[in-house]
Amino acid sequence: MPGRLDQMSSSASRLHLKTYDNGLRHSIGLLYTQQQQQQQQQQQQQQQIIVMNRVRDNILIADHNRNNNNNNNNNNNNNNNNNNFLNNNVQIDEGVVIPEPDVEAMDVDDDDGGGNTKKLGSTMSDQALNTLNELRRNNLLCDAVISVADGSFNVHRAIMSACSPYFRAQFTGFNTAFANAKNDENHHVHIPGMSGAVMEQIIQYAYLRKCIINADNVHELLISADYVGIIGLVTLCKQHLAQMLTPENCVSIMGFAKFRFSDDLYAKARNYLLRYFIEVASRNRDILDMSLKDFYDIISDDELNTREEDHVWKLCIKWIDHDSDNRKQHVAELMQGVRLGLMTPKCFMEEVKEHPYVLECEEAKPLIVETFKFMYDLDIMNPASGELTTPPLAMPRLPHEVIFAIGGWSGGTSKGCIETYDTRADRWVNIPAEDPAGPRAYHGTAVIGYKIYSIGGYDGVEYFNTCRVFDAVKKTWKEVRMFFFRLLHLRIITIKHDKGARIAPMHCRRCYVSVAELNGYIYAIGGYDGHNRLNTVERYNPKTNQWTVITPMNMQRSDASACTLKGKIYATGGFNGQECLDSAEFYDPHTNMWTRIPNMNHRRSGVSCVAFRGQVYVIGGFNGTARLSTGERYDPEAQTWSFIKEMNHSRSNFGLEIIDDMIFAIGGFNGVSTISHTECYVAETDEWYS
Repeated sequence: MPGRLDQMSSSASRLHLKTYDNGLRHSIGLLYTQQQQQQQQQQQQQQQIIVMNRVRDNILIADHNRNNNNNNNNNNNNNNNNNNFLNNNVQIDEGVVIPEPDVEAMDVDDDDGGGNTKKLGSTMSDQALNTLNELRRNNLLCDAVISVADGSFNVHRAIMSACSPYFRAQFTGFNTAFANAKNDENHHVHIPGMSGAVMEQIIQYAYLRKCIINADNVHELLISADYVGIIGLVTLCKQHLAQMLTPENCVSIMGFAKFRFSDDLYAKARNYLLRYFIEVASRNRDILDMSLKDFYDIISDDELNTREEDHVWKLCIKWIDHDSDNRKQHVAELMQGVRLGLMTPKCFMEEVKEHPYVLECEEAKPLIVETFKFMYDLDIMNPASGELTTPPLAMPRLPHEVIFAIGGWSGGTSKGCIETYDTRADRWVNIPAEDPAGPRAYHGTAVIGYKIYSIGGYDGVEYFNTCRVFDAVKKTWKEVRMFFFRLLHLRIITIKHDKGARIAPMHCRRCYVSVAELNGYIYAIGGYDGHNRLNTVERYNPKTNQWTVITPMNMQRSDASACTLKGKIYATGGFNGQECLDSAEFYDPHTNMWTRIPNMNHRRSGVSCVAFRGQVYVIGGFNGTARLSTGERYDPEAQTWSFIKEMNHSRSNFGLEIIDDMIFAIGGFNGVSTISHTECYVAETDEWYS
């Protein structure tokens, strides 16, 4: 039985710990005997007593707590023996007194009462590791020396062998240099070409499983850790390099990873380059030193993240200019990697067709002709199928981000359809994955990873407290639905869920709810429950699948909008049941408090807001009289609101998202009917484009 098996495993662990404890006590007594014979080393004796006291205390604490949880009938003899050793002021040798440890102050885990044994507490583990490292630093019980170019280190063979196959081979005699060595002899290992600073970090990791990794030592530390085979440290170094990726260093890290045969780090650096291509192209000089193959693989990749192919062509010219004598012959090959048909006509005519490198290359002429045919709709019909075809030179690259439009209200009823917008192809695509639980409108959404959470809402009849999650990769929906029945004044809850789904419902029903994501949590803010406008707020933890009620807002808000900026959640506008609101406030998770900010210039219900370039953009809505096309932005530093350019279409209750550094306004209600218009805002020009 599972419970029985867990208990057996637990007992075996305790038995092993006791055996280790008895052996350690014998070692302590032996050590103290040797110290008594060497009284001339009084200072060293005191150090050893302190260190060994700590080791003994750690073992006693673990042993003492585990004995307390054993069956009394099976462990009476053991407890008596332990009590003899655990009396106050236990004498181990003359002149050496070890006080009883404070067991209650230590974090030692035991059996939880259900047959399951917990893991050792972190305090116990940390103290044991720190004690071993202190033994090393004081050169106590060390039995080997590791030397490098500028230093040497006393170590324990067992510790270094446990984490490194290289040192294990050296210290166990599998290396020819120590084939005839005796176990009781100190060993000396010399590693040329490695610095003392790096070896210190390697040894520290071997003892403590932690070390200092920074931009100055990470490359040498990774190479050295890989040399001695410490996989855990290699992984930490790779993670550090992946976290420090920037447009300026991603190409060099990519080259380093390729040279070290680190496929995972290479993939991360390459993906970073593809995603932030525009920044890399303008700020990184290392990309000009790439080989033809590596450079072509980048510019031809379908996942290259660029809004305009003009940037790709200009980088190609920079790459050729970097060594024009040897590279200009490759211009035709590079042209095949650029989506020439998607370039602006002006750039193609002036910077491609008339470029000296192109004019001198015969292989480039067919590409110019083919691009002309596509740009001017000449001969793009497939003669075999009679259908329009898109040639490779005009095939849109894969988008790094897409917009999902899920559900909503149209034609007097709620909808369950899903559409996605691809900015590269500039088109909307229907996704055949309608919610099997039925349509809903006026809900909130949040994105974590590849999952889209649909919170609350209304289907024309019912106000929801349920939450749905859509997996954008698998294109599937999940939910837990709660049904309530009353029988003899008792509420019986029946839980039904889709296969594999366990998404908890909220505490309140919420329509016209505002939703925001912060630090991996989803916040459901305000809304309407069918009776009242709400100021309550609850937070969802996807890891525990629980909703927690937090501090309410200062005002009741439905039809408001929320966004996250610099670790705070801003709630703007809305309707309190009597009037449209021009107020706004923010929530700080560190203080669990809502704070009012200056009022907006307009009252806005059915408003949408986003955080963009360090400010809160609030757009559209309903002021109680008319739908709005106006927008304004809030600067948290200056604590002021300022207007931006008006939209081309007045709207409320619409979607607002950021993609490709532009703000997209999607759908909504214009006061007469729902609309399908989409427009985007470009901050550089302060203009809306349809």
